[in-house]
Amino acid sequence: MAIPILVMLPLLLVSILKEAWYPYFFKMARLWSKFILAGMGFIYKIDRDEIPQKHKSYMFIANHTSMVDIMLMLVSVKNPFVFVGKAELAKVPLFGFFYKRTCILVDRSSPKSRQAVFLRAQRRLKTGVSICIFPEGGVPEEHIVLDSFKDGAFRLAVNHQIPIVPLTFVDNKKRFSFTFFSGSPGKMRVKMHQFLTTEGLRSEDTKVVNEKARGIILSELHKYSV
Repeated sequence: MAIPILVMLPLLLVSILKEAWYPYFFKMARLWSKFILAGMGFIYKIDRDEIPQKHKSYMFIANHTSMVDIMLMLVSVKNPFVFVGKAELAKVPLFGFFYKRTCILVDRSSPKSRQAVFLRAQRRLKTGVSICIFPEGGVPEEHIVLDSFKDGAFRLAVNHQIPIVPLTFVDNKKRFSFTFFSGSPGKMRVKMHQFLTTEGLRSEDTKVVNEKARGIILSELHKYSV
């Protein structure tokens, strides 16, 4: 993780000086992710039912099982997006320095923090970037295929009338989970599903689109008996 960050350090530092320069940081983050995945022996394959348009904002969501979900999301999506992620990752040496300056951090134990996240995400969407949220709200226990989804990502998407892009990470749990002494090099399959439109939806429709998105991802996981 450290080697590509150190190599690109001057450019990375410059790219985080202004919020308007975030797309340049995002491009370097994608290069960093490709380096990490290749170095760990992972070969990713992305199957897209629909391709995001340039210069358009989306809400990207996926199942969450592994630390490499972050890297795989970065290589799967070319549109600049901002992660909404847990504040604890800001403590990771070097990686955390950039993480807390480029992502929207949330302390899930604090209602005030969750409200602040919603406001910050709204502001970033207005600048033209997209948002990425893992709607399970954390990594579920090993025996859970897909946990229930929180409403935050879907409420934001409905409020801003932006498409929701569900992605399924099929192999991440067996490749590199949070269980010690588990995982192995190999393929990582990604399915980018047909987008879910939010045009014309209202706040009371949030739960419906939440359940629809979860059903799409769960159905894909069951295809591979995950």
